[in-house]
Amino acid sequence: MNSDIKRIGTGARMSEAVCYNGIVWVAGQVGNPGDSVADQTRQCLAEVDRILAEAGTDKTRILSAQIWLADIATFADMNAVWDAWVPQGHTPARATGEAKLAAPDYKVEVIVTAALK
Repeated sequence: MNSDIKRIGTGARMSEAVCYNGIVWVAGQVGNPGDSVADQTRQCLAEVDRILAEAGTDKTRILSAQIWLADIATFADMNAVWDAWVPQGHTPARATGEAKLAAPDYKVEVIVTAALK
């Protein structure tokens, strides 16, 4: 196994993802500020798909997910989008909580860790 660290979408503050030793850690993804929690969740998950593909893997290999909601009352709306996206039989370990996000117009943030192919 190649033990070199690979960074994807590296900026001054953070990378979109970091790959090391067969694992990819994806930074928290957010949607368009002001959109509904369902729309923001769709946008987050589309970005997760994009980043995982760039890393050389996909959502069937997600090991764990953390989902932060600005308002836990939107849990069902977020879950409806998540349930349509997550591949049955490949559901990861997951935690969901309520947190004040980086900007008040963000309603959801999704963070995943996945195995590389």
